[in-house]
Amino acid sequence: MINFDELEPIYLSLLNDERIKKMKDISMHNGSNCYIHSFKVAKRSLKKADRCKKELNGKALLYACILHDYYLYDWRKDRSKKKHHGSKHPLIAAEQAQRDFGIDEFTASIIKSHMYPLNHKYKPASKEAKILLWSDNVIATKEFMTSKRRKKRKENQYLEYISKIR
Repeated sequence: MINFDELEPIYLSLLNDERIKKMKDISMHNGSNCYIHSFKVAKRSLKKADRCKKELNGKALLYACILHDYYLYDWRKDRSKKKHHGSKHPLIAAEQAQRDFGIDEFTASIIKSHMYPLNHKYKPASKEAKILLWSDNVIATKEFMTSKRRKKRKENQYLEYISKIR
């Protein structure tokens, strides 16, 4: 069972962190951005984790979800990053998250494995890593399937919703 009272202040601090707000400038799946994508993945993951019978590390899961795409470059514009972005960005995100947020090795391992099997060297070893992998795939698929117009409307609604949480 997840302790949401413990996670709420962490969530709010990450939501308002200037370093994480930079993720708004990084485009994602069919017009989405890293910031919104990461918070959607966190929401989906925490719902899934709350239904889990097994004891989970909610703090590590929350940090991993929000920082799993914390690579801070636009691979569509930087040709040097384009070739291996899918397999390398989890390693870059984990390294930058360790540097900027001091996450532990367990949390970093969750981030590193979120692109399995594309990045086959990092297989999800924990329940938290499997939840992030599943949630990221679900959210990414929805983002790919949603039109840009509808996505923009939903994005504005989502930004309005998360601004009220503060």
